[in-house]
Amino acid sequence: MHFPEFFNLAPRISFRDPLARFLGAAHEGIIEYSYADTVKLAGHSCPTVASAYLMTRAAMRALYRDALPERGGIRVELRGSRVDGTTGVVANVASFLTGATQDSGFKGIGGHFDRRNLLFFGVDLRGQLRFTRVDSGAAVSVSARLDRVPPDPRMAALLPKCLCNAATSEEAALFQSLWQARVETLVVEHADDPEIIVIQP
Repeated sequence: MHFPEFFNLAPRISFRDPLARFLGAAHEGIIEYSYADTVKLAGHSCPTVASAYLMTRAAMRALYRDALPERGGIRVELRGSRVDGTTGVVANVASFLTGATQDSGFKGIGGHFDRRNLLFFGVDLRGQLRFTRVDSGAAVSVSARLDRVPPDPRMAALLPKCLCNAATSEEAALFQSLWQARVETLVVEHADDPEIIVIQP
């Protein structure tokens, strides 16, 4: 499997998963996720997938500071409906990382480790998402300002040509390069930029 090299430069996210520890799936229940893991889930790399990854990371850092966030112990709420724009994509990434699901997740063992009823859509929020610690009730909202990392102007002409198979091989390669260059800018240069990934208490 050959991903763009910048995937390895993107920051990683670690969680403490009590279920993984209980079942012996990971030493001490510690699971680390990379941007490449998220791309495997989504099946593609784009600004939306990248921003969902970075928003979740920023929220976990704000809620847990220097401690590892508890996977399965986080409520995730989204402002958009499930079928609104890219809301579903963002929700899939946040669910993948935090373990939060609506009603289709793991139902638990003996009353423990239930991952259901932790993911909600169409919530009145200031930001795009709100993450809440189940144990303490502490919460933060987060948004991504993707307009501050605009696409290369050449994309306007390349995208429709690629969509209708009218692009040359050189144009298709340029389109792919420019597309991933914007993602690279997000996950490498702006991963910790509060003007791009905005936390709202």
